[in-house]
Amino acid sequence: MAALALQAGLLLPGLAQAYSESPQLKQLVDAGKLPPVDQRLPKNPQVITPFERVGQYGGTIRQAMRGDGDYNAILRSVGPQGLTRWDIKFTGVEPNVAEGWTTNADKSEYTFKLRQGMKWSDGQPFTADDILFFVQDLLPDKAFFQSPPPRYVVNGKLMTAEKIDDYTVKLIFGGPYRTFPEEMATPVGQHPVLYAKHYCKQFHPKHATNLDELMKQNNVKDWAALMRLKCGDIEVPSRWANLERPTLDPWVVKEPYRGGATRIVLERNPYFPQVDTAGNQLPYVDSLQFTVFGDVETILLAAINGQLDLQIRYINAIANKPVLSENMAKGGYSILEMKDLNANAAGLMVNQTTQNAPLRKLIRTPGFTKALSLGMDREEINEIVFLGGGKPRQIGPLASHRLYNEQLATQFTAHDVKQANAILDGLGLTKKDSQGFRLYPEGGRISIAAIVSIGSPAYIEVLELIRKQWAEIGIDLLIRSSERSLFYDRAQNNDYDISVDALSGGLDPTQEMRAILAIHPLDSRQSIPWVKWYMSGGKVGEEPSENMKQRYALFDKWKVEPDEAKADEIFRQILQLAAEAFDVIGTVEPPAQLGIRKTNLRNVFDSMPSSWTYATPGGSLPQQYFYAR
Repeated sequence: MAALALQAGLLLPGLAQAYSESPQLKQLVDAGKLPPVDQRLPKNPQVITPFERVGQYGGTIRQAMRGDGDYNAILRSVGPQGLTRWDIKFTGVEPNVAEGWTTNADKSEYTFKLRQGMKWSDGQPFTADDILFFVQDLLPDKAFFQSPPPRYVVNGKLMTAEKIDDYTVKLIFGGPYRTFPEEMATPVGQHPVLYAKHYCKQFHPKHATNLDELMKQNNVKDWAALMRLKCGDIEVPSRWANLERPTLDPWVVKEPYRGGATRIVLERNPYFPQVDTAGNQLPYVDSLQFTVFGDVETILLAAINGQLDLQIRYINAIANKPVLSENMAKGGYSILEMKDLNANAAGLMVNQTTQNAPLRKLIRTPGFTKALSLGMDREEINEIVFLGGGKPRQIGPLASHRLYNEQLATQFTAHDVKQANAILDGLGLTKKDSQGFRLYPEGGRISIAAIVSIGSPAYIEVLELIRKQWAEIGIDLLIRSSERSLFYDRAQNNDYDISVDALSGGLDPTQEMRAILAIHPLDSRQSIPWVKWYMSGGKVGEEPSENMKQRYALFDKWKVEPDEAKADEIFRQILQLAAEAFDVIGTVEPPAQLGIRKTNLRNVFDSMPSSWTYATPGGSLPQQYFYAR
């Protein structure tokens, strides 16, 4: 694989070393405001084979986003520009920012060859020094990362880096790391190439000369906050707010994402290091334009009225298929039907560390979550919310995946009110109030508060049905819907009993583990305090259950196992422990995800995978989309 990786990013045989560029950039070159295209591209630019055909330059892709905390809509459309990337069909990883890589025998060291002459969006060279800036100056600093991201820690040791030359860097781990190239292809794997040293060093105490003054000017209390404000992070709004920040993305911000913004615009990066098979510098499209809408209904209306050129986010529910189909001619669009890689369309993450002490005790009592699950009518949920497109299911890999665990996927999915009531009675919850809701033994109604984003109306509809269904077993469900930012604030503050969201890991279980392993700092909402405990080595957060600690130990073992078959066996043990713990409840297997594209927007993979791992639509390379004329 490593040998192939070194070849994949080179020019195709027979491609002349003469490149073309957009008319927009050619005008700047002719005016002496920009170097010629061959001086802006690396010596060996990455050649992208267009999905359908070589495209044409020009145009703006209009999209919609929500105004509150929806910055990942931009990330998904720009696409993650990591050292590696997924191929369009999501079958493996390929070189991306890196020209290629090799590994040592046990895969504890990865040597990445960078593209000679590659540049940041401001025209400054991109070299091994930029990667070292992250690895040596940011990653180990407790002020910047209180707990380093797990993907950079192996056997308790932090990733280190060695500069071989300006265009070669070796990343070194504390043991074998078989899946590192895949990790770097995900949206959260961009850290090593996110920070331009020549620009970002002015905000770091090791290099800065006027740090106190800069912090005062920007109203921040420490250098880490200043760094994130100016240079961003992967999932923060400031990444799209600073017009001066150099980037490796296909488009760069021209109208920023800041408080109160109604429109965000990104324009082509003149130094983007990719070309098509005819030598045309990508991207084809001049710009991306995001209009900020206040509600989901208005986004759907804009789509059917032809005001959006590409839209997946917020209109992707199968329930929208009839209205989208009826308005195709009017809106001038085609419908995308994408395979959902998720494990569940709307899962309930039951907070094992809820601040509600009596409920916490119940949640950790064997049988309680089983009763909740048996009290759910998944057939009703499937028919009403998902138009019959799914089927009752819990979580974990889908049946077609080699790691499928039948117990994890199917246990307690029958609707059995009688059995659910019997279990709850057996737990001593026999007393009820005047409305028929069960009481804690010490008194007080058993009410469970579920948080959900108002940007996800299907999840709210699911909860409304579950509220009615759980009333039959004497459990009161409270629905706390909010804007996306407040939803995440509640999760981070541990202010919820259940969190509702799509559950990942159906066809990408070894990349998306958040539902089976409390490891994601934002989305493993079966217990964020457990995540913090694991990431900090037990220094902060809350000590997990014995079952979760066993899963963590197996995960650490899995991560360093160089043999694929042995690693799979370890992962199966993690899945089995998750089945036994039953700390996440599923509803239905996801139906196809929907989207729309303008009929003349070409090179779009209409049946692309739909997942965070693929950063849909980013994994399909929007830089090679074009408008046919």
